[in-house]
Amino acid sequence: MASLPESITKSSSSVPEPFIPSDSNMAEFTFRAIIMGVLLGMVFGASSLYLVLKVGLTVSASIPVAVIAITLFRLISKTGGRDSTILENNIVQTAGSAGESIAFGLGVTMPAILILGFDLEIARVMLVGVLGGLLGILMMIPLRRSLIVAQHDKLKYPEGTACAEVLKAAEASKVSSTTTAPSDGRAGVIFMGFGVGLLYKALNVAFKGWKDVPEKVFGAPLKGGSVGAEISPELLGVGYIIGPRIASIMCAGGVMAYLLLIPLIKFFGDALAGPLAPAAKLIHDMSPNEIRSAYVLYIGAGAVAAGGIISLFRALPTIWHSLRSSFVSFSGVKTEASNKRTDQDIPMKWVLIGCLGIVIIIMLSPPLHMNLLGALLILVFGFLFATVSSQLTGEIGSSSNPISGMTVATLLFTCLIFLLVGWTGGPYYVTALSVGAIVCIASSNAGTTSQDLKTGFLIGATPRLQQYAILCGALASAVLLGPILLKLNDASTVYVPIAQVAPGLQTNAANLMEMAALQGPQAAQDAKTYRVWHKTDIVGGPAGKYLVDDSGAVAYLVDPGINGTHNKRPDGSEVRKYDAPKAVLMSYIIKGILDQELPWALVMFGVVIALILEMAGVSSLPFAVGVYLPLSSSAPIFVGGMVRWLVDRRRNKHPEYAKLSAQERAAAGDRGAGVLLSSGYIAGGALAGIIIAFTAGVLTDFDKSITDWSVLHNPFFEGANADLLSMLPYAFLIALLIWVGREKLVSKRH
Repeated sequence: MASLPESITKSSSSVPEPFIPSDSNMAEFTFRAIIMGVLLGMVFGASSLYLVLKVGLTVSASIPVAVIAITLFRLISKTGGRDSTILENNIVQTAGSAGESIAFGLGVTMPAILILGFDLEIARVMLVGVLGGLLGILMMIPLRRSLIVAQHDKLKYPEGTACAEVLKAAEASKVSSTTTAPSDGRAGVIFMGFGVGLLYKALNVAFKGWKDVPEKVFGAPLKGGSVGAEISPELLGVGYIIGPRIASIMCAGGVMAYLLLIPLIKFFGDALAGPLAPAAKLIHDMSPNEIRSAYVLYIGAGAVAAGGIISLFRALPTIWHSLRSSFVSFSGVKTEASNKRTDQDIPMKWVLIGCLGIVIIIMLSPPLHMNLLGALLILVFGFLFATVSSQLTGEIGSSSNPISGMTVATLLFTCLIFLLVGWTGGPYYVTALSVGAIVCIASSNAGTTSQDLKTGFLIGATPRLQQYAILCGALASAVLLGPILLKLNDASTVYVPIAQVAPGLQTNAANLMEMAALQGPQAAQDAKTYRVWHKTDIVGGPAGKYLVDDSGAVAYLVDPGINGTHNKRPDGSEVRKYDAPKAVLMSYIIKGILDQELPWALVMFGVVIALILEMAGVSSLPFAVGVYLPLSSSAPIFVGGMVRWLVDRRRNKHPEYAKLSAQERAAAGDRGAGVLLSSGYIAGGALAGIIIAFTAGVLTDFDKSITDWSVLHNPFFEGANADLLSMLPYAFLIALLIWVGREKLVSKRH
């Protein structure tokens, strides 16, 4: 971890002097800073949403946003405009960081509505994003003095401290004799990573330049086993940022799923004469991915739930301490420091009015299906986990903060309470999920807010203005990310002809009032309007959403883009699905408790796996996520982690790093050029993926013609050597990351 100022390390009882004095009158909350922060927050929020739908992870956006802001303002100053102040740059990163936390909360929870058989309504998604984001920020405000100020020497807030160091270094460069600031070169690294990631993803996916998922399926004696890797820039970047340990543990979970659990199920079930529940198909006839969908996903869900709850129990002492501290902060006692610019918060009366207003809106909003009990649960769990999230972020950082575990706990308690009072019908699915979603987003945003306030504390920002900034960023991101989530799902939805899944399936059309038509590319072939049937059992066909004609004959199974299983349309065109691993877990919890329909034996196998790992001293949550995810998603994350290990190992041999502690070395790596390039990879690759998904309905003929040509003429895309040849462009990505990670590019520019 980066060293803190000497004034902090000397005494825990005195508040250190910030980088900018409290009596300084400097431009801070300006229109241009807010606009830039909001726009950057939308960009990184969109890429984070794409990422969380694919692998259930996001990475902190504060440092990349800060570096980009510093560079853009400096370019403006060179064209005759005014350069930014350090406090303006801080406002930009504060507003820009909100998008990532909103994206995580939405991606973890809202797709569960689809999995539970309901429609992903735009009003519901936007309400949850806006209300959860604002509630988390407001609940963090009264905790600032307790967590950020009073415990400044104990709660380090790693990402917040690192971001403050970046801002201070950029400010110090203004008075140096060097005409080109270090931040210019580092911002160039981010922009280069963005460009490379965007171009790579476009050539790979849109123009079918090479195979995007090289894979190998094994025969006997490892029948059913397979390996694969999605060779994308965004997953490589994620692995580099989260580091070798977490990346390795996550990939190990995928190895267990694909090279142990699936082959074991194939070995013992291959000779069975009938289907083994919960599957409706013979194991002998199932592919590795079908076995994963039918059995291993439940094992992974049990492991993820257990890992999240274990993480929560491990944090119980912190929870108790945080609650005690928060009640002290509510006492309203003011000190002389409260009148300083650097100690001014949004007034408590407005915080309380805001929280009360949000709860009233939650109760009165029809899309949320909320009642008084649900609103009270949001208030209780929201405050509890906003406090816990803020403190845990200070201790272990945003990346290790078990937000998903807090959401699991919220859903478990909520569903058990609903079960006790007899609320087990379909509408209560949405009520329970709305409670969990708002609490999840509030907890996530509270942690992000605390990181930003730590940065502001170290550089001398005005807390009240930072709080306004992140409120603006959260509101804008929540409004944007809802439509993006719906569009990503719609673009990958497949309308499967009923003959492929349940020939001859019928129902009573007179009972179906909801109407719908096909959306996306398939709408051109069928413009009819159908009745909608939400089938909840597996009699005659799988549960899910169906389109039915007026006679009662089922025409299509609607396979959603998020967590769907059909990746080809009737015309043969490929569709990219999103696994949304943690959203699936949320749906299992709700349906398993309220309907008491869950293959508990498989879930308990996953719980036992998590317990074994904890007994062995290995963190079970990343391993469990790896069990749930496709190995093709965790393998490139592992590669990125190994690149980080190689770069850090070489860098730590340099004399200037020899005297640093392990924490200081890790913090130096987190500020390194490799992390900046990885952030660019993530943003560029993810945004390219979003653009490709958005244009899928418009460019269907182009996509099909490109695919047909590549199958016949491109050996990198199809053929005996396609798996091997496709690794060559990926090797370029890896080599560039190693080169930049060793600071070669930045050092050449200076």
